[in-house]
Amino acid sequence: MRVMTQYKDEHATASVIEVSPDILGGTPVFKGTRVPITTLLDYLAAGDPLERFLDHFPTVNREQAVALLEEGFNATDKKKL
Repeated sequence: MRVMTQYKDEHATASVIEVSPDILGGTPVFKGTRVPITTLLDYLAAGDPLERFLDHFPTVNREQAVALLEEGFNATDKKKL
């Protein structure tokens, strides 16, 4: 079952990130938007709650943001930093 869970997690994250040379020169953005992934990380690093980011960037939905954060958490957890 672990393989299915891993596939599901990777598939979920892949579906929220888009990289295209036609969108912001290839900067990773939330799929279907022009909002860079790093913008969410910048908000959180500054101490802003997820709600503020979502209010400022309504083209990004909560599910996209949470899926991205969960994948980042899972990646760092596996490395046991």
